[in-house]
Amino acid sequence: MDMYEEWGKPDERKGRLTAVLALATLISTFGSSFQYGYNVAVVNSPSLIMQQFYNSTYLERYGQPMEENFLTLLWSLTVSMYPFGGFFGSLMVAPLVNKLGRKGTLLFNNIFSIVPAVMMGVSETIKSYEIIIVARFIVGICAGLSSNVVPMYLGELSPKNLRGAIGIVPQLFITIGILCAQVLGIRHILGNSTGWTLMLGLTAIPAAIELILLPFCPESPRYMLIQRKDEKTARKALQRLRGWDDVDAELSEMHLEDQSERAEGHLSVLSLLSQRSLRWQLVSIIIMNMGQQLSGVNAIYYYADSIYSTAGVKQNDIQYVTVGTGAVNVFMTIAAVFIVEASGRRLLLLSGFGICCGACVLLTVALKLQETVTWMPYISITCVVIYVIGHAIGPSPIPYVVTTEMFRQSARPAAFMVAGSVHWLSNFTVGLVFPFMERGLGPFSFIIFSVICLVTLIYIWVVVPETKNKTFLEICQMFSRRNKVEIKVGDGDLPLTESKESLEQRVKVTPF
Repeated sequence: MDMYEEWGKPDERKGRLTAVLALATLISTFGSSFQYGYNVAVVNSPSLIMQQFYNSTYLERYGQPMEENFLTLLWSLTVSMYPFGGFFGSLMVAPLVNKLGRKGTLLFNNIFSIVPAVMMGVSETIKSYEIIIVARFIVGICAGLSSNVVPMYLGELSPKNLRGAIGIVPQLFITIGILCAQVLGIRHILGNSTGWTLMLGLTAIPAAIELILLPFCPESPRYMLIQRKDEKTARKALQRLRGWDDVDAELSEMHLEDQSERAEGHLSVLSLLSQRSLRWQLVSIIIMNMGQQLSGVNAIYYYADSIYSTAGVKQNDIQYVTVGTGAVNVFMTIAAVFIVEASGRRLLLLSGFGICCGACVLLTVALKLQETVTWMPYISITCVVIYVIGHAIGPSPIPYVVTTEMFRQSARPAAFMVAGSVHWLSNFTVGLVFPFMERGLGPFSFIIFSVICLVTLIYIWVVVPETKNKTFLEICQMFSRRNKVEIKVGDGDLPLTESKESLEQRVKVTPF
């Protein structure tokens, strides 16, 4: 096939970033993913002021100060209720996206953002710390839903050649959310006794913007065609997203996918766990999501201030070092958006986990020696920054992209439900356990994280294939050998007269 023929065929056309696709990406990531990042870091800077509020409220109620252990427990709950809510949000993914659609779920999800924002905003006025803990759980549900639904929605809107880059944009907005919370948390901005409730309540603004603008964006064409059987709406959505009228090739790919899956129907989580053809895909997303969270990234975000003070940074300078770390995270995630389609998913995962593993080992050594060597605290800070760089290029963004790619339409909601549950339970575990690890093991707690990074790296090296620019059938075929099953193309309804070449062409263009 010569160059002209290859580019001339409508079904071989490369998708481009149209205005509609760009707007859908920006609105859904700012309205949903941004909030996830913002709420991860929002309680970090004002933690001492919030604990003083807990104590003074208790004193006012009961006439005696709060015991230190009870205060530690309440604060641990404030931090960890967020990922616990995230776990419950993940359990709601499959029923909601199948019932309301991808876009509909994101719109519905804003309830779980606006209500807790108001609750946290009025907590000081009504003198209740319980309302903050409950609100952190509810806003966690919002994050649990958005962290799974946004990558699914964008993965289904994107053309095959842009799926990786667009799939990283949610993670980019998570890092921007973290950075915004760190900047607003600077003492003379909002991280003070008068501004902290406003800072907690600001999470309602992205939700309100999404509620107003997202209805103008298209629903996932794959959802409309395969699950709703509404080809007319799917065609219109595809035409808007691609910027051209001839979308027959992509629609026929979806029909082919629909045929090959019709026997399976919607897979529940239980039936997904029992599907032999999806066994290694499922194990892979579980290992990657556990590796992503148990590698210690949230230990670094939840407790960045205490790590820096342990590293010998002056108390007033910590907030600026934290903001600097957040800025590095945003910059490296932007870099990942641009290199993922060139380098592929696997290389970014391997190099990311490798860098994190090395940084954790070095951080342990640096924290151990900093009492005896004057310049060691600078090495500690450097290790944290290197760790953040490593995590931002691979372990943070890529598992979401790969979860979208490894599963077909019928299995994807259940797969995201499993991946999300593992993600948030691991996140919850780190948030709850790390303070005790830090107290008991000191610097050696980071050795545990380095071992987890190494184990995840070895698994990816041995099992996970490259999914860049692959169709859903090609990815299924790669895993079929490991799963010891044979993948059938279509359901046998294709005409027998069709040549092998034309069948290959129809298979070749399937984007998932």
